[in-house]
Amino acid sequence: MCFAFSLGCICKSAPFSTYNFCAKVLLMLCKKLHSNEKCYMMEFIKMKLSTKNVALIAVFAALYYVLSLITPYIPAVAIPEIKISLEALIASVYGLVLGPYLGALASFLGAFVTWTLPPASMSPYGMPFLLSPPLNALITGLIFYRKWKTGFFIYAILIIAFLFTPPVQPISENLYVGVAVLWDKIIALLLILPCAKFAEQLAASKSLPFLYFLLTFIGNQVDNMWGSLVFATPTVYEGIFGLSVDTVRFLFVVSPFVYPAIRLLQAIIATVVAVPLMKAIIDTPWVWQEKNILSP
Repeated sequence: MCFAFSLGCICKSAPFSTYNFCAKVLLMLCKKLHSNEKCYMMEFIKMKLSTKNVALIAVFAALYYVLSLITPYIPAVAIPEIKISLEALIASVYGLVLGPYLGALASFLGAFVTWTLPPASMSPYGMPFLLSPPLNALITGLIFYRKWKTGFFIYAILIIAFLFTPPVQPISENLYVGVAVLWDKIIALLLILPCAKFAEQLAASKSLPFLYFLLTFIGNQVDNMWGSLVFATPTVYEGIFGLSVDTVRFLFVVSPFVYPAIRLLQAIIATVVAVPLMKAIIDTPWVWQEKNILSP
């Protein structure tokens, strides 16, 4: 419910009629999920934060910060204040190892510490994007641990919400902005289906790296989707970056292939890390739970 509320706040920046429609859609979705909300909450409560889990979260969060010190930053096209953090790719691995919830928590803690300490030193430019790594870990973990429908739903809501932001409105005039931003995200969303439905076939030793590549690519695209969504809100592009909506539209369409290429690179690196790591721990107590898309 909190997730839907935050998206409602983002969509509120759209024109009133559009916001009205968006609010009705979100309300309908919330009501549809309400019957299952207790199940989700009970499952989360059952996941006790044991000493081992707390230690793992702390270690993985610290690793995130260390990686931020040794990996290069890629400045966003025409916006040097925004730096694409290559270390954020590790969040996909966190989702695989720690599961969707602990992985998201470790990723958020790592991203928050990285933003708080030097060299970021609580820069306002990085604050809106703190949820990108945890969403990466969350969706990757949900797919891997057989909760792909929930992951699909969350990702789809992010994509739909972007269509109600000022740079895309009115959509009849600015559809090209939505297409430029969302084409690769929609591809990644649809890739969730083969990951979930054909995991057993892809689990063969020769195809396993490809499965991990798909999972990490989807996770990193979710990271990018949140970044695009939050950047499209007036609070961020006007309040923090001092940009007009026309400038934001230009920035979204000027390089539609650069960011997908970066996400592909991140997915390749994450796959190189994930394949041997998961092979070593997949049948041990170190993974979040035994049941996953690779298990019979």
